[in-house]
Amino acid sequence: MDVIDRPDAATTASPSQSGADGELNLGVRLKSLRKRLGLTLQQAADRTGVGVSTLSKIERNELSPTVTTLQKIAAGFEMDAAAIIGGPTPALRVAGRRSVTRSGQGRPFPTGTCNNAWLCPDLTNKVMTPIMTTVVARSLDAYPEWAKYDAELFLHVLSGALVVHSQIYEPLRLETGDSMYYDASTPHLWISDGDGDARVLWVYAKYR
Repeated sequence: MDVIDRPDAATTASPSQSGADGELNLGVRLKSLRKRLGLTLQQAADRTGVGVSTLSKIERNELSPTVTTLQKIAAGFEMDAAAIIGGPTPALRVAGRRSVTRSGQGRPFPTGTCNNAWLCPDLTNKVMTPIMTTVVARSLDAYPEWAKYDAELFLHVLSGALVVHSQIYEPLRLETGDSMYYDASTPHLWISDGDGDARVLWVYAKYR
């Protein structure tokens, strides 16, 4: 069977790593994981490709990482991003494993531009990562960086209208019920358009 490389770094957050409401204190969590790996901020920056200043601000909860930044940190720490944001001890990768996320019970991961809910976060080393997102950004200026994943991405607009911006295509407006599949290694961003925020179910599949 294929198990998690660092099970001690992927267990449920301790009380000191959680807020008063039980939600994960991501800054404290990341700092604890970095120290468990024996890394200085500079070493962590070298391994993840995320700047020292940015990592420091994230650890102090002065900056919320985007999903792109979280993926870079996870790759540098040789972990699954789902393990970083918490949840129960990850399930082993064995035949027949499964995970259920009930309505409204995804693992919250807000970034300031999108209110994300990580679905089935207890399974790590997944080929696909499903996320439910409410896109609150209304301008590209709201993003600190372009999103870019070494993966393919599928999205389906559940409600509202979404505009997908790409560095190689013209902006594309997607209405409720529309779907899109694309190479996420091309820098891209999403913004909501219209009266309400777009609600999107999206799945990215890592290249193997």
